[in-house]
Amino acid sequence: MFDKEVYISRRDTLCRKVAEGIILLPGNSESPANYPNNAYRFRQDSTFLYYFGLDHPDYVGIIDVDSGESILFGDDYTLDDIIWMGPQPAFSDVAIKAGVSYTRSMDKLKAFIAESLKKGRKIHFLPPYRADVTLLLSSLLRMVPEAVASAASVELAKAVVSMREIKDSGEIAQIDEACGIASQMHCMAMKMCRPGIKEQKIAGAIESVALQYGAGVSFYSIVSQNGETLHNHYHGNILESGKLLLVDAGAETNMNYCSDFTRTFPVNGKFTSRQKAVYDIVLAANENTFRIAAPSSYYWEMHNAASRIIAEGLIDLGIMRGNANDIVAVGAQALFMPHGLGHQMGLDVHDMENIGERYVGYDEETLRSSTPGLSSLRIGKRLKEGMVITVEPGIYFIPALIAKWKEEKLGNGFIDFSKAEEYCNFGGIRIEDDMLITSTGNRMLGSCRPPVTTVEIEDFMRQ
Repeated sequence: MFDKEVYISRRDTLCRKVAEGIILLPGNSESPANYPNNAYRFRQDSTFLYYFGLDHPDYVGIIDVDSGESILFGDDYTLDDIIWMGPQPAFSDVAIKAGVSYTRSMDKLKAFIAESLKKGRKIHFLPPYRADVTLLLSSLLRMVPEAVASAASVELAKAVVSMREIKDSGEIAQIDEACGIASQMHCMAMKMCRPGIKEQKIAGAIESVALQYGAGVSFYSIVSQNGETLHNHYHGNILESGKLLLVDAGAETNMNYCSDFTRTFPVNGKFTSRQKAVYDIVLAANENTFRIAAPSSYYWEMHNAASRIIAEGLIDLGIMRGNANDIVAVGAQALFMPHGLGHQMGLDVHDMENIGERYVGYDEETLRSSTPGLSSLRIGKRLKEGMVITVEPGIYFIPALIAKWKEEKLGNGFIDFSKAEEYCNFGGIRIEDDMLITSTGNRMLGSCRPPVTTVEIEDFMRQ
């Protein structure tokens, strides 16, 4: 945890951003994997962590906007719990760590909310993403579960996003640490990569690094020689010489701040001329983003700039034709990069995505585009100092997508489908780093960038 003053200050700021009423922030509970006493690794709700910092299950936080008072609802551990878990602190002592002096047992929560509703007070809550929280809110607020999500507070959503998307120095230090762990993970993958090894061995090894130095992975690792599948979580292939291995993996610190890197490298340690040509296009798009991103620029502009570099590179390879600006204007390059350039990152690897991209990635000033590729961009809005964004351009040759576009005559004539089909066994390349927006521009997060140029990767793998 940070010092309790951090959480007190955050809650005070939130009170000033919400007009009136009660803010209800449920923490998460344990979730059974296959029977009640065998749970998945506990992960606290990120917004609860941000405002209360307590990494314990079965707590609910209340912030009274009108009085500024915070209340924590929870229970002390029973003797049965202590037999299995060892001595545990009193609930009231735990609450003090978050700067909360007023606690109540969980069985008092329903009456508290009922009394607030009786007085006509507004109850603010965020869209739930877990079934148990949906059912809790349904019971507390006396509404059917299906109605809960639509009753979430837009005012609270906007207030939370405005705070969480600007990282303070303590948070930035945590994300730098997470990036340091991720760098070790990706170096481990390069060291282990060779023909004949199973993807699962590499996935297991890099996830062990995340557990040795932090709380584990920030998402389920993508380790695949079929990198044209964007989120490929199958790890059963045996690596083949001549193929590329795409590794998209990140770590969480013990305080749950995240990183998210992607590297793509040759299974046999040596890029072919075709692989190198495509790789260098993607790397140029990645590095150009770091050259131009700065406060007050829009991330949709960064996406389009990266898309132009990709279009120009594919024109040079004969896969696309025409003018790069015209290509990007209609989104024809999206056949080869169907996703957006990046997303916000912090306590979540896709930061605050549970609140909704409508507020996290876009706002009244910036609305989502319908142009192919750009329509998949998770954040398009104006950048501000303190934001943390991933930068992850890619080029993929997806046989089913190429066939669909060819059959439906998509791409506005900018695509040479016969040439694109020659790459149908190529796979995919993505290169991802994490960026902090600073007062004058940006900086790459993490003190040690994993090998990224083709020369660096080949040298590292050869060693």
